[in-house]
Amino acid sequence: MTVELPDPATVRTLLLDVGGVLVRPGFGRVAEALRAHGVEAGAEALAAAENPVKRQLDRPPTAGRATDEERGWEYFDAILERVGVRPSAATRAALLELKAWHDRHNAWDDVLPGVREGLACFRRLGLRMAVVSNANGTVAALLERLRLAAYFQAVVDSALEGVEKPDPRIFEIALRRLGADRDTALHVGDMYEIDVVGARRAGVRPVLLDAEGLYPEADCPRVRALTDLCAHLLHSPPAR
Repeated sequence: MTVELPDPATVRTLLLDVGGVLVRPGFGRVAEALRAHGVEAGAEALAAAENPVKRQLDRPPTAGRATDEERGWEYFDAILERVGVRPSAATRAALLELKAWHDRHNAWDDVLPGVREGLACFRRLGLRMAVVSNANGTVAALLERLRLAAYFQAVVDSALEGVEKPDPRIFEIALRRLGADRDTALHVGDMYEIDVVGARRAGVRPVLLDAEGLYPEADCPRVRALTDLCAHLLHSPPAR
């Protein structure tokens, strides 16, 4: 299914997810942590497994859904299994060390291709931007560390707000902080059941970042990278 991107003239605000849209885990660090516990898994193979695993895990949240920590274990265990590594005491020890680092610093610190170029383009277009992330309270510091913070007028981190996607309230928080109108906003995310469903509940138009074309059936616009969205928006000045 192909759904056209919105008319560029109707867009003046962008809400962006962080993990999967701006950054992904530093898989070199993951590989090093595993190797220290006698487990061999190459960083490139781990990175290649990530998008298919996310697609596998992209399902509607259920009542009594897992905690962020439990979802994190499921995510990394699935990546390891996809590269032929079964969960074990060694992998658990390595991932516990990685989690401890992530809790302090945020391990999602590998900036995705096209992100800096895309953000610079959106800024040239005069768009107001906020990040809306299901995270652990470290997103603002992460963006500062990666030199991405200057692009955003607001950072909405679920751990600090007490609400997470797909709850529409987290999108509403971002819109209020930007002084933005939902009718001229887009949300760009990489998980259909979290980002697309959540944005629609808040009355915000969604765009799914589908880097590997794993969502052919999606009933929403899709882009492979932020630079693709930039190219589309350049066709017309943003709304004023």
